Amino acid sequence: MSNNINVNKKSKQVQTEYPLVEHLEEIKKRLKYIILILIVLFIAGYSQGEKLVQIIQAPILAALPENATMTMIEVTEMFFVEVKVSFIAALMVSTPFILYQLWLFIAPGLYMHERKYIYGFVSFASILFILGAAFAYFIVFPFGFKFFLGFAANPAYNVDATLSMSKYVSFVVHLVLAFGIVFELPAIIFLLAKIGVINDEMLIKYRRYSIVIIFISAAVLTPPDVISQLAMALPLLMLYQLSIYIARVFGREPENIKEVAIYE
Repeated sequence: MSNNINVNKKSKQVQTEYPLVEHLEEIKKRLKYIILILIVLFIAGYSQGEKLVQIIQAPILAALPENATMTMIEVTEMFFVEVKVSFIAALMVSTPFILYQLWLFIAPGLYMHERKYIYGFVSFASILFILGAAFAYFIVFPFGFKFFLGFAANPAYNVDATLSMSKYVSFVVHLVLAFGIVFELPAIIFLLAKIGVINDEMLIKYRRYSIVIIFISAAVLTPPDVISQLAMALPLLMLYQLSIYIARVFGREPENIKEVAIYE
């Protein structure tokens, strides 16, 4: 009798642990695909490293005052600059694929009629990421660089602008990724609304707290200056408002919550 009880306990234990093991295997599978595509795209990007570095340099070169230069401080600096720029290029190009893998991991927990949104989600999220990066590159950088480098052009300070290439690239990469990620807010809201985690009423209810979080996030993700923080916070406020409408239109209907997911 006791042996039967132990067998039953073991069988229940296996049934409880199996879904977790299955999820972990699925995560490993998706990560393997993502890493593989990143390696391939990184190699392709590194073969065009000089052109990518020139693209990264363009905003700062246009804003540099007369006699200002960019410098290489360490022997290995430009090598790691090319590596970093190539990796970021690979990450941006692979964004649709990464989002697709994310969706494939989440999809089994969704209802069958919700899975048809996969291509819309991947396309929407990819466009938002590119828009965020483009907003930083074409709007924030030209304005911000001219403003800050204007202090070096002021004869009253009697300073020459000599910028480290490595630190500049790190600064640009940080902001491009930050803007790309925060512009994903509507896509994240879309996903959470589809699986029934949030709805438009919840977003409206906690809007004042969200505004505070947005400004805190902008302060953390950007350099310690008001211009960069506002440049991120203001678009985020507009994206939050857009997210409310997205949750209202695409959110799960109340009666759908009673359905049983296909995954189960």
